[in-house]
Amino acid sequence: MAVIGVVGAGVMGVGVAQNLAQVGHEVILVDISQEVLEQALTAITRNCRMSRMMGGPALDADAVLARISTAGSVTALATAEFVVENVTENWETKRAVHAELDEVCPPQTVIIANTSAIPITRIGSVGRHPDRVVGVHFMNPVPAKPVVELIPGFHTSPRTVLRTRELLTGMGKRAVEVKDASGFISNRVLMLTVNEAAYLVHEGVATAESVDEVFRGCFGHPMGPLETADLIGVDTILYSVEVLHEHYADSKYRPCPLLKQMTDAGLHGRKTGRGFYTYQT
Repeated sequence: MAVIGVVGAGVMGVGVAQNLAQVGHEVILVDISQEVLEQALTAITRNCRMSRMMGGPALDADAVLARISTAGSVTALATAEFVVENVTENWETKRAVHAELDEVCPPQTVIIANTSAIPITRIGSVGRHPDRVVGVHFMNPVPAKPVVELIPGFHTSPRTVLRTRELLTGMGKRAVEVKDASGFISNRVLMLTVNEAAYLVHEGVATAESVDEVFRGCFGHPMGPLETADLIGVDTILYSVEVLHEHYADSKYRPCPLLKQMTDAGLHGRKTGRGFYTYQT
């Protein structure tokens, strides 16, 4: 079992940390906000206790939490064998974090970028050791999703890919390898769908409920695209679409103004209690 750093204690960081801890790894969960770290531990406790009710394995919440320590800076990750970065889908934010990781972590540490759309070669270019940087796009909720996208960058070494595959297998994940192109497979398709669904609401063509009902009822999707947006985070959707628009310079990726307005208003979905739907009063 390895010591693994998880940077960013938001929705994805919570899921990655829990998944790693429940299979026996020692996890150092890092976030600059102590409040966010406390909320993350509360969420992991709740998720473990509800796991069996949600169709997952029975988990000992105390045993999982005992394997997770927290820190307010990436300097705590100097001894980690792997680091999984999960910060917000914003290039300047990710660039700054990876620059710090490059200074702190020895060359043999594998740096995994959990990103929805930012090219891995670009992320790897930040540091002195691009061969140890690889992308893994985890799906939400992380412990329940058996498939991930594995994205080597231009300089990613075969050894880094092999070590990452071994880690993912131990987490119960099946890795689908994808070439390094913005959005990879899932989000190059999904973000277009969600963005266009948001346009339907923005233009008054349909309500969010109607859009999702059509996708559930006609196509058998368990969740509609706007329910999915709320689960992922409306802000994350916006940032991902913006990355696709910037990278491909194609108008089909133009971000819906409603996504921008909702992000500015703090209507980020489940994590804030309100997005296209309301989850708490």
